[in-house]
This record gives sequence, C-alpha cells and structure tokens, in this order.
Amino acid sequence: MKKSRQYLVVGLGRFGSALALALAEQGMQVLAIDRNLEIVEAHRSKLTDVVRGDAMDASVLKQLGVADFDAAVVTMGDDVKASSVIVMHLKELGVPYVIAKASDDFHGRMLTRLGADKVIFPERDMGQRIAHNLVSEKIMDFIELSPDYSLMEMRPRPEWQGKPLSELNLRGKHRINVVAVRSGGVVNAMPGADTRLGPDDVMLVVSQAEDR
Repeated sequence: MKKSRQYLVVGLGRFGSALALALAEQGMQVLAIDRNLEIVEAHRSKLTDVVRGDAMDASVLKQLGVADFDAAVVTMGDDVKASSVIVMHLKELGVPYVIAKASDDFHGRMLTRLGADKVIFPERDMGQRIAHNLVSEKIMDFIELSPDYSLMEMRPRPEWQGKPLSELNLRGKHRINVVAVRSGGVVNAMPGADTRLGPDDVMLVVSQAEDR
C-alpha cells in the first residue's frame, strides 16, 4: 500500500483550516499547529493531529519532528514577522519543501530569500482565476506557470471546430500551443496535426501572458 504523504500546516486561520481539512479528507497525514488554544480545541474533532504551540520557537518545531514531514505550509500571510521566522526555522530544521502564504510581492520575495520553496498568494490567485473565467466563457480554468506563460483549459471557438490543427495554425495566429485535447472521457495527450476539434472538446493550451 502506498504510504500517504505527511504535511505540517502552521496556522489554523480560514486558509490554514480549509487546507488542513482538505488534505485530511484526501487521506494525507496532517499535523496542524496553532498558538490559539480555542482554535486548537475547535479542530480536535476534525483533525487527527492538532497541537497548541508557538511555531516561532524552533525548539517547538524540533520537538514535533518537522524534518520527517514531506512538506510544510505556513499560512499566516498577514503576520510578516511570524511567517518569515517560521519559514527560516523550518528550512534550518530540514523540512524538504516549505510553502508559505505571502501578503504582497515584497513579503513574497522575503520569504523566498529565507528559504521558502514556493510562495503563494491565495486571494490574488483566486481573483485572477475568477476574472479570467468571467471575461471569457471559453476559458474553463487558468493556472499561471510563470509571469510570462499560463496553462489554460478552454473550449474551441466555433470557427475552429471540425478543422485539423494544422489548418488552424493556432501557434502562428494566436500564439497558443495545444498540449492535450479531451473528447468525452478520452484524453489525447499528444494531439497531432490532423487532430480535429469538436464543439464539446476541451483543449489544454499554453499561452503567453500578453495574449490572454
């Protein structure tokens, strides 16, 4: 049986709580830590492992054996000092992958300098996803790969339907690369030049930021 991954969630605010519960529901082993006793007690019936403690104290983290976890998520993005100190401690204690929530770009750069492997901006990222879905009914989902490129799911425009990709020349005309096409329950992970798009197909494409 495949061993479930182990995650440490630091902070049980709205974001941290939702993350910890979602991981637990997916069968992951989750240890959550928060310094607020009332919050900790409220989560005891929802999470297998939840402890009260100050993650800014390196000795507390060491006692929890954080180096044995696959990843840790520091969720207190509004507390710049706390999140920065905790990220530094986690990396120094040997956590292989640390994700940290940031309040703004400057905070994000600081967290990266302190060792965070990935910095997230949940509110900003969700806002971007919703905005892209609102302005284009054809775009179903959106993931920013980098400041320059995005991965999107989209349905083919009416004028693209029934035509082979070679004739559409989407890369040349629209600067998007089709990396996969889903037709019903079948996924074509290597669409060729002769692949034709149906009205109910879903395209997985990579596009440049200025073309979105």
